[in-house]
Amino acid sequence: MPSLATIAKDLRRELRALEFSPPVAFVYHPLEYAWGPHQEFLERWGSAPKDVVLVGMNPGPWGMAQTGIPFGCVSFVGDWLALRNRDVGRPTIEHPRRRVLGFDCRREEVSGTRLWGWARDRWGTPERFFAARWVTNYCPLLFLDAEGRNLTPDRLRAGELQAVTTPCDRALRRVVESLEARWVIGIGAFAESRIRAACAGHDVTIGRILHPSPASPIANRGWADEASAQLRRLGIEVPEPVA
Repeated sequence: MPSLATIAKDLRRELRALEFSPPVAFVYHPLEYAWGPHQEFLERWGSAPKDVVLVGMNPGPWGMAQTGIPFGCVSFVGDWLALRNRDVGRPTIEHPRRRVLGFDCRREEVSGTRLWGWARDRWGTPERFFAARWVTNYCPLLFLDAEGRNLTPDRLRAGELQAVTTPCDRALRRVVESLEARWVIGIGAFAESRIRAACAGHDVTIGRILHPSPASPIANRGWADEASAQLRRLGIEVPEPVA
């Protein structure tokens, strides 16, 4: 089986030449300019097998766009995940209000603090969490409009979306196969829909949990407890918070 790093490099190469039209005005490629931290994440924590693969949508401007790590708010990447590679460059073209500052970024991605905080509070250490679980993003590209607003992949024009989903579906299938996953869980509806397309015919259980975005009123009322309950209903064990 190919390594996660090999799969990521292949996906990076396939996405490199894509071009996008309005409303997309800026495209950030963290697998290009933040490859060092991303590779360390894959090689340190991504050994197979993993029972559960949690799949996000794409980078946020204050998370993976800054650190190269899915949901990768700076504090958790440096402290809890204990990644030491801080070699983050810059996108070719940046929006002036969405600069990539890497590990000097002082703004935290709420979704990232919620997801990695949930992992820390219930498993205690990354060794315990990653013993049977993995976190990835379906698409590694960040899309911004001319005003710097985040555009999710479902906002792309149909032909451009197809150009993204074809290699991203293939990469997700390879990740699931490489990790010998039993459950593949979308973090939000879009991720679940792409899992169902990418993993059709595979012997895996597919499900969904609530996205930890602050745009969700339900997530704001207690995302960690709701996500844990949803996973348990799918048959996935989630421990109670560590004392």
